[in-house]
Amino acid sequence: MKLEEKLLIKRLQDPNTLKNSFGELVTLYKQRLYWHIRNMVKDHQDTDDILQNTFIKIFKNIQNFKGDSQLYSWMYRIATNESLTFLNNKAKRLHINSEELQNKLIENLESDAYFDGDQIQLKLQKAIAILPEKQQLVFNMKYFQELKYREISYILGTSEGALKASYHIAVKKIEEYLKMD
Repeated sequence: MKLEEKLLIKRLQDPNTLKNSFGELVTLYKQRLYWHIRNMVKDHQDTDDILQNTFIKIFKNIQNFKGDSQLYSWMYRIATNESLTFLNNKAKRLHINSEELQNKLIENLESDAYFDGDQIQLKLQKAIAILPEKQQLVFNMKYFQELKYREISYILGTSEGALKASYHIAVKKIEEYLKMD
């Protein structure tokens, strides 16, 4: 853990400096967490809601952070769990399974004013959507966020070897999908 991160954690865990330090934390990680969540839930407004809930949980639980991982890995784990809970609840609310929900999210992405991707990016999102949930998570974290397997292992609670296999399989499936017309 870097010295700056240790100092930030110390300030976050001190009630006298928590509020100012938390603003710094939000500034440092807001964009990265936004895109992590957005890659999972696809919708801008849902992402904003989940991001807000993520920061509330971080604020409430920062005193419990033990430092056995990097701070952002811990925050990514919270954001991942918040996103998965949101997606599961949304699927239940709509009375559909997770695969049907992914298809619906991709359909909505095409008309999303905040999605500025072209047809190739949309096709990539469709390819990712057909992957099983764990492969989606691993692919998004490795490809888009460029996290290391060690970090993803902590976030998902899975061995690095299993993650490497999942990523490799996901890449192959995506390549096959992108070759189709």
